[in-house]
Amino acid sequence: MSDYSSHVAAPRDLRQWLNQIALPSFARIAVRPGEEGYVEFLTPSFVADSKPRKSTLSTGRLLYCFSHAAILDPRGPGLAAARHGLDYLLRRCANPEGGFYRSLNTDGSPLDNRCDLGDLGFVLFSLGWYHRASGEKRALEIAERTMRFMEIHLASKAGGFQEDTLGTLPRRQNPHMHLLEACHILAEESGESASAPGPWLSRARKLVDLLRRKFIDPSNGSLIEQFDADWVPVTGAGREPGSHFEWVWALLHHRRLTGDDSVLPIADGFYRFALEHGVDSEKPHLAFDAVDGTGQILAATKLMWPQTEAIKAFVARAEFLGDSDAAGRIDTFLDLLFRHYVDAETGFFCNQVERDGKKRVVEMPVRVLYHLELALAEVIRWREKARA
Repeated sequence: MSDYSSHVAAPRDLRQWLNQIALPSFARIAVRPGEEGYVEFLTPSFVADSKPRKSTLSTGRLLYCFSHAAILDPRGPGLAAARHGLDYLLRRCANPEGGFYRSLNTDGSPLDNRCDLGDLGFVLFSLGWYHRASGEKRALEIAERTMRFMEIHLASKAGGFQEDTLGTLPRRQNPHMHLLEACHILAEESGESASAPGPWLSRARKLVDLLRRKFIDPSNGSLIEQFDADWVPVTGAGREPGSHFEWVWALLHHRRLTGDDSVLPIADGFYRFALEHGVDSEKPHLAFDAVDGTGQILAATKLMWPQTEAIKAFVARAEFLGDSDAAGRIDTFLDLLFRHYVDAETGFFCNQVERDGKKRVVEMPVRVLYHLELALAEVIRWREKARA
């Protein structure tokens, strides 16, 4: 990987970089001739690591990635790569009841037949984006069928959804946030709006109501991550700065779609907590993996995804709130992202660094491309909208 320690790292033209370098690189390595599904991991030296399993989570995330790639560049390899993933999702991952297995053997047989909330949230999210890219009506029909399966088999009497069909604990806020972003894209693709709401926006409102009632620490407005079966917070569980930033983005888009101003104080509380406690005051000024409920550092390492979620939060605040301070942070975080994680020459990335920015030698889950692509696409969309 190139060393970006001494110069500005982010490409000048992010759209061109995604379309000509990053997304074609991942399409070539994730889709292997004659092999079902996607390659899910790369070694630390960025060679395909064919493991004896495949997962619905990675399939859903990469189906999103290649669907969005097709929108960014209709002439590129995105749509073909997306159709490859959708075929695997429907032929191998789907179970007869309308859900999706958690993981499969390489021969396509189920390995873990649980249906996982986080996995299904990404299935829904990817189907929304696949519909946007392809216009294929079946994507929305499959999404509705999947959501009905979740409402029958995963809904909890205590509110929200169980982690999986076994009721695994602890319960987490995170899958509900991803389900919210799935409801948003599916609402848009179904023609719903604040003036003409439908089932997807109704589901989104219920998720935001659950957030209000259960996920917020009343002592400081931070986001609680883990709970027991009745939504009682798990004692000692940490806070993830990346999740705080991720909710900021999701909540501001919820307001865009529904006109619900009541989410603004929640989003602002998450944003302030993440900026004050979740971003390192020492160089490099990157977001930590975890802090405790008072903001003390629990994990000083720094995964890539919290940085991309910070960028999304900055874009949303700049776009919808006119926050000039947030707008000023975007280029700084983009340069940090490329300086410490992303190789501009290949599009590949390091998944985690130490507190001082030194790269950790760890394998690269290809599914993390979801975070990188969506963050950069949001910057592109915002910049192009501002220039229009």
